[in-house]
Amino acid sequence: MLSRIQTLLAELKAATPTTPEAVEALRVGMLGRSGQITKLIDDFRELPPEQKRALGKPLNDLKSFAQGRIKELQEKLQSEQATGAASLDLTRTAIRAPFGTRHPLAKIQREIEDIFYRIGFTVEQGPELEDDWHVFSALNFPPDHPARDMQDTFFISANPDTLLRTHTSSVQVRIMERQKPPIRAICPGRVFRNEDISARAHCQFHQVEGLYVDRGVSFAQLKQTLLYFAREMFGADTKIRLRPSFFPFTEPSAEVDVSCNLCGGKGCNVCKHTGWLEILGCGMVDPNVLQACGIDPLEYSGFAFGMGVERIAMLRYGVNDLRLFFENDTRFLQQF
Repeated sequence: MLSRIQTLLAELKAATPTTPEAVEALRVGMLGRSGQITKLIDDFRELPPEQKRALGKPLNDLKSFAQGRIKELQEKLQSEQATGAASLDLTRTAIRAPFGTRHPLAKIQREIEDIFYRIGFTVEQGPELEDDWHVFSALNFPPDHPARDMQDTFFISANPDTLLRTHTSSVQVRIMERQKPPIRAICPGRVFRNEDISARAHCQFHQVEGLYVDRGVSFAQLKQTLLYFAREMFGADTKIRLRPSFFPFTEPSAEVDVSCNLCGGKGCNVCKHTGWLEILGCGMVDPNVLQACGIDPLEYSGFAFGMGVERIAMLRYGVNDLRLFFENDTRFLQQF
């Protein structure tokens, strides 16, 4: 795989497309759904953990270089066309179309991924259209358990066993089913819940969930991992606190708060004068979940956590209405 990465890197450096169509063909051929880099990423997910550690950084570097190279080629062609008389379009409006920037949710998700990548976590993906086993049953939700009511689910009427995933914990189940410990991965992605849209809720949003399974994994390791994340995301002076909670798939479970980055923990309207802001839930993986996924709970233990990307973005950027992230208003996007 390393030689394939080096070959694609050389091809990108040597590429000199002269038309927008050629640049687009290069982008699709490399980064499209069936592109060569996309296929490499798919093959990477099937590698054993020791090979992933060796190839993860070169593969990420290749993807970043490809994105930057294609953007550079696009901008170069646009600049050349703008200065050429042949590119003048007399039918084009004189009013410049407004442009945004990289979406704030994409920026925050990439930052979260980078933080955990630095401490050995891989990034894993899974399907948005799931089945009951991966979303509920394997995660210790019995059929009549009241915990299922915690999440209002979109079921597919043609098949009651098929649903839109309510959390990316389903990806964690898939990882544990196909891979033996040690497992250290985060699972970013879009999730869906049947909720009314408001300033604080939406029927679709984004999560990043994490999983670490190995021999001797402890709650102390979970706390230090989350403290590291909080300080990397919100600043070196950030503090965290853990409050007892309940999730069917972890025991013990906790909600995690960070010291308010707006008032420095002194108390303000945003943190309701408590000095704390809730950011995620976590806990030790329930032995029933490990057993359901084919992992011996007497030999292995693990921790898991999950956070909403929108929640993190709202705290980082001071956004007070969740709906702004989904309206594609360029006036809002230009601020980022």
